[in-house]
Amino acid sequence: MDSLTQIVLGAAVGEAVLGRKVGNKAMFYGAIAGTIPDLDVIASYVTDTVSALEIHRGFTHSIVFSIVFAPIFGWLISKIETHKSIKDWTWLFFWAFLTHPLLDAHTTWGTQLFWPFDLRLAYKNIFVIDPLYTLPFLVFLILTMLQNRTSKKRRLFNTLGLTISSFYLLISLGLKWAAHTQFKHALEDQNIDYLAIDTRPSPLNTILWNANIDTKEAYLLGNYSFFDSKPIRFTSYPKNHHLLGELQTHEKVQRMITISEGWYTISQKNGDLYFNDLRFGLLNLKPNSQDFVFQFLIQKDALGHVTFIEQPRKPGDAKAMLNDLWERIQGN
Repeated sequence: MDSLTQIVLGAAVGEAVLGRKVGNKAMFYGAIAGTIPDLDVIASYVTDTVSALEIHRGFTHSIVFSIVFAPIFGWLISKIETHKSIKDWTWLFFWAFLTHPLLDAHTTWGTQLFWPFDLRLAYKNIFVIDPLYTLPFLVFLILTMLQNRTSKKRRLFNTLGLTISSFYLLISLGLKWAAHTQFKHALEDQNIDYLAIDTRPSPLNTILWNANIDTKEAYLLGNYSFFDSKPIRFTSYPKNHHLLGELQTHEKVQRMITISEGWYTISQKNGDLYFNDLRFGLLNLKPNSQDFVFQFLIQKDALGHVTFIEQPRKPGDAKAMLNDLWERIQGN
């Protein structure tokens, strides 16, 4: 999830663990703990693109990280604050560290909660930024902050924030199942044979859902809004995996295929090859759009070294996407 959401969650967890004893300091340190796992993004500045993608939401989003580093931070804060209980501070950091990846597991990218085992949990039932999850949570957190640390209202407001946000996650799982069912029915009605189907919410909401469909020669991309009145339409994107040629067996290419979980196409423009990660969809809803959210230029030098270069978004992409989403959410 986005940084603000993880700050809010960490602060609420910190309050639940230690708010009665230390007041708003529990929120403060909980918010810090809620952001620490995302420091793995530093890898993007010190290593290559493929390695950075592998590291993202890896070790720092694992149970191992929570167990190992919570006592370290607990000891450190006990030396700084007047509340000297290492155990109390350790529990605060442990639960703030752990709830961070537990929430991220609901997004498309998922987390390696059970690192070092190569298992990424990704339920794909909520977008990385979802105002309906974050804003009510934030309001209750602010109300909590304004209460005396021993007030019953303080515990009530914090509990309501945690409960309502968790309930929304539960609802989103039900919405995912309903949308997934609609996609399956559409494929059956259109007599489309497929190998696999992957569904996820579109940005900022859980009303409009996207699906990737794996067929023998192509991937089909479609979207469905709960306000739709017409059948779901799918757009075909040729896999074009053959364009990789001998690169298909290159170690770094194989790692990228693993990262994308096999949901990728290869496109060619002006003689250059591009690796398109389909899991995050398109930047717009134009027919046959090739503007994938995550698109990487594949370069190979004279020594055979392969480099993946993430393509930057163009100015205006975000505004165009929001306009498309708002119109599409209302139904086809």
